[in-house]
Amino acid sequence: MPKVLISDELSPEAVAIFRDRGIEVDFRPELGKDPAALADVIGAYDGLAVRSATKATAAIIGKAANLKVIGRAGIGVDNIDLAAASARGIVVMNTPFGNSITTAEHAIAMMFALAREIPAANASTHAGRWEKSKFMGVEITGKTLGVIGCGNIGSVVASRACGLRMKVIAYDPFLGETRARELGVEKIEEVDDLLARADFVTLHLPKTDKTANLLGRERIGRMKKGARLINCARGGLVDEAAVADAVRSGHLAGAAFDVFAVEPAKENPLFGLDNVVVTPHLGAATTEAQENVALQIAEQMSDYLIAGAISNAINAPSITAEEAPILRPWVRCAEVLGSFAGQLTEEPITEIEIEYVGRVGELNLKPLTAALTAALLTPQMGEGAVNMVSAPVLARERGVNIAETRKDAQGAYGTYMRLLVTTPDKTRSVAATLFSDGKPRIIQIKGIGMEAEPQPHMLYTVNTDQPGFIGAIGMTTGRLGINIATFALGRAEKGGEAITLMGVDEPLSPATLEEIRALPQVREAKALAF
Repeated sequence: MPKVLISDELSPEAVAIFRDRGIEVDFRPELGKDPAALADVIGAYDGLAVRSATKATAAIIGKAANLKVIGRAGIGVDNIDLAAASARGIVVMNTPFGNSITTAEHAIAMMFALAREIPAANASTHAGRWEKSKFMGVEITGKTLGVIGCGNIGSVVASRACGLRMKVIAYDPFLGETRARELGVEKIEEVDDLLARADFVTLHLPKTDKTANLLGRERIGRMKKGARLINCARGGLVDEAAVADAVRSGHLAGAAFDVFAVEPAKENPLFGLDNVVVTPHLGAATTEAQENVALQIAEQMSDYLIAGAISNAINAPSITAEEAPILRPWVRCAEVLGSFAGQLTEEPITEIEIEYVGRVGELNLKPLTAALTAALLTPQMGEGAVNMVSAPVLARERGVNIAETRKDAQGAYGTYMRLLVTTPDKTRSVAATLFSDGKPRIIQIKGIGMEAEPQPHMLYTVNTDQPGFIGAIGMTTGRLGINIATFALGRAEKGGEAITLMGVDEPLSPATLEEIRALPQVREAKALAF
């Protein structure tokens, strides 16, 4: 039975989902604030469910010997070390849609509060001062709203702003013209052009290496004089000290921030300024949103731990619950294919080409390619150094180009996978398929047809097709006390190059391989393990 730890506050309904799905769950929110205690117990769990309080650092992940998935009930995963999780093959999931409406509504509310100076007017009135003439706001109708980041949340803000009769312009490199027209917004190609035109600017994008300090002092200086800035996205996207200076100088008419570079924010350059509205990271803080993301992450994690389904993962391809049982045997086939080629390849790999032929080409190829790439790189990088989650990233870092090709059914097997691995000196090819028993078979090596079921220990030879070879290899292995379990061979043509794959009962020692290589017909001999 899988075991999940909830180390932050999650609703009782989320706990119930885990238990109803047959998963053992421990609800211990106090651990999210005690890293040492969390590190002591994390090794016993298959899953970790968190909000923002728990910091899943590399040190914590290093102690998580059995952890398979980390689920973040919310959008941001700044509190999770993605590199460390990926290196360990841990899937990291979030809930990108569960609080989109709530966060968007908070941004709109902050815009209204800023435009009409509601917080300051509220405080003044509570204090018994009737300062009606002091709080002269501005209408938002007819004003230009600049949306930086028009994804899940930004698109909701844009839609609501259009309904308020604002002119909406948006900057987002991934926003297509068709989608922009659907939203009723004008797509802007450069951030600076948006800043120069917008009366209100609102941020809705993640914090990454590229977006950190996106609005620095220079860009804030390029904003339209009298504009107002709203950040309900992530802290660190904006130079807060520069914003404070711009508000004090009158260049900006005001700012509204729900997120800060350092949280909890006990002090900040923006605090205490007139025309600045601040809230303590309340973007997702509604009853509906908190419930939605908690239930959603519980369902996602349960689906993965029970059925292998992956949804809303940050570092892994998505796999539906319906796809998982179909993909599982093909993933094993991909691993066999990659492992076979990887064990034979000693030179640096420059290119991987995978042909998906027939019915397998209709499946979700991302997990198959990831599994194959991981198995291919493992012999060169070491056991445990690469996995399905980290393989695509590691391949890119090593300059390995990966190409996928789908082809219609052809040949005797109808559906199969062929792998071509290119090194500076050669291109090696191998193909495999699934038989009716659901087990993979190697069906072609270097263009030579054969049929071999992978065994835990195997001998691979390239030899000259001459009479007496089978007898010689049998005599040699018999003399060395090696029992042959399976035997498969194929040849290009009579008297030409031939390939042998033998399953043996024990691992082959270096001394044994040297004796086999000494046979006159043998050109190459290697031990393989599956």
